[in-house]
Amino acid sequence: MRPITLDAAGLTLSALLAEPAHGTPRATVVALHGGGMSAGYFDGRSHPGQSLLGLGARLGYTVVAVDRPGYGASAGALPDGQCLAEQADALHAALDDLALRHDTGAGLFLLAHSYGGKLALTAAAGERGGALLGLDVSGLGHRYAVTPRELPDERGHGHFSRNWGKLRLYPPGTFRDSDTLVAPMPAREREEAARWPEAFASLAARIRVPVRLTFAEYEAWWRHDDDTLAALRAEFGGAPRVVVDRLPGAGHNISLGWAARSYHLRALGFLEECLAQRECAPTGR
Repeated sequence: MRPITLDAAGLTLSALLAEPAHGTPRATVVALHGGGMSAGYFDGRSHPGQSLLGLGARLGYTVVAVDRPGYGASAGALPDGQCLAEQADALHAALDDLALRHDTGAGLFLLAHSYGGKLALTAAAGERGGALLGLDVSGLGHRYAVTPRELPDERGHGHFSRNWGKLRLYPPGTFRDSDTLVAPMPAREREEAARWPEAFASLAARIRVPVRLTFAEYEAWWRHDDDTLAALRAEFGGAPRVVVDRLPGAGHNISLGWAARSYHLRALGFLEECLAQRECAPTGR
């Protein structure tokens, strides 16, 4: 794993990159962190095997975890962050730069957590979204389980128990190590959060690639009862495949918990299914 920067049409985004040791990558996983976190969320080191970057590279993928606009190298240039539409434009530009300098294999697959999932859905719903291999999103729904007054504000990232869940879900040292992963949540993200339930339906209806959504057993930000998940799935009317999964023994910050390896393997398994579907798709003959 090594740090890199990406040129997003003049905006510098920092990122972490892991590539297979030998040969061409099968595909490239683009990992997008949540609000108040950083790219390091996907490179957890509190327990062996926890890092998505390490696991993905060992299994033959390139993995790039991007500091979203307003975080990392771009925090100084964007002290208030960007709205989701602007972040999507920046992400597409950054991925163009990535493809110029690195072999991306069969294509790009977005793996996103929480607020990063909002960006993944926004990017996939745009004109260029159909070129993606698919999406895997955790920690994001379409109906909040909290009131607007309980959403993150300028004083912090929201209630600790909602972000993490039960302490036993995380390896020893997680909260000490996470000090280097957290970051201020930009004001424009906080302002846009309350409008997500209204924005979601329009975005979901325009997505044309396979989608998988995972809800932790102890997810507390989003409603995930059976009726809500059935309604959520129905919103993706144009997607060729929609999978909604539950992950036992996990809190909201899945990729930092004991369940991280299990989730990452499931997500990469879904990517394999997306690759297989693309290879056997009709050619028009």
